[in-house]
Amino acid sequence: MKLLSLLKKRRLLWPLAAGAALFVIVGIGMASANKFGKSAEAALPQPMAAIELLPSDVTMVKRSELRRILPISGALRAINQAVIKAKVSAEVRKVFVREGEAVKAGQVLVLMDGSEYEARLVQARGALQAAQGQLDIATQTRNNNKALLEKNFISKNAFDNAQSQYSIASSNVKSAKGALDVAQKALDDTIIRAPISGFVSTRTIQPGEKVSADNRLLEIVDLRQLEMEAAVPAADVVNVTAGQEVQVKVEGFQNALIGKVVRINPSIQAGSRSILVYIQIDNEDGALRMGMFAEAKLTLVKKSDVLTAPQSAVQAENGIYVVYAIEGDKLVKRTVVPGLHGENGQDNAVEIISGLEPNARIVKTNLGNLQSGTPVRIAEAKAASDSAAEPGAANAGK
Repeated sequence: MKLLSLLKKRRLLWPLAAGAALFVIVGIGMASANKFGKSAEAALPQPMAAIELLPSDVTMVKRSELRRILPISGALRAINQAVIKAKVSAEVRKVFVREGEAVKAGQVLVLMDGSEYEARLVQARGALQAAQGQLDIATQTRNNNKALLEKNFISKNAFDNAQSQYSIASSNVKSAKGALDVAQKALDDTIIRAPISGFVSTRTIQPGEKVSADNRLLEIVDLRQLEMEAAVPAADVVNVTAGQEVQVKVEGFQNALIGKVVRINPSIQAGSRSILVYIQIDNEDGALRMGMFAEAKLTLVKKSDVLTAPQSAVQAENGIYVVYAIEGDKLVKRTVVPGLHGENGQDNAVEIISGLEPNARIVKTNLGNLQSGTPVRIAEAKAASDSAAEPGAANAGK
């Protein structure tokens, strides 16, 4: 009976042991399969993360005018200006203008006391009349002696004396006329007139002052045409010619003005080894003033209708120039051949001789070395405005 009971118990334990062993084997298999699946998944190539660019990071390659610019600066001065000085010594009676007033050529500016010069003029006229009277007498005597000589009533020596007296009287008349002209000019010089049209910039006299000849009285400037004197390096002056266009930016004025090179100094300045260039600027409305500081852009080389890209978009890698273009939604590295470096308007740009087509989209901002084939996504305008605090940044996305 005991043996029979023991056999029954063993029959019941074998299925339980077999089931437990099967459970353990299945568990080990599932764990191994799970581990193998993760390893296989890790071995598969992962998709590249897209680069998100701001709209300000992207631009298009276009044809435009390109200039190589030389920045220069200097102060404005009037081309036509006059320093008015006293020509005679006299007392100032009236001064009709003050600083800042507009005057016209020939306008009376200063009136000086001319009583002394009026008296000298009267004296010169009297001397001329006396000399003319002596000439009349000498002329009559010469004519009479000439008639007597022809009839042999007088000697040739007597006629020669009369002829000499006539010549002396004639010379005295000419001298008296010269003295009269000098006296008249001195009287006229007591009235000071404007030699040019313009504005009074300086006045140094007051009524009642006694001035001597060559004393400075007034200064007049004509603001219709101004000139800027600027120093150009000797190495660049070979590209500067008379008539060359210049963009001039004057302090206080928003828009740039157009000037032109009118003269080039023939000698080099000893201290700076530069050459002075003179740039003329029209100022018909009189808005500009003398002494204003101006910065100019002198165009050394100009090319029209050339393919240009921002200088920041062109990167040098081991002596090769590359540009990152956006084709579809991928980033493509393009090798380019650059040409002239300069400005196309307000931006620094470079000529693209080959490697890109017109209207190609490129990355404007230098983001470093990027991988060709990387997906690219352009941020929305709202996202761009939110990221304005960090312009030019690129964020990694999915």
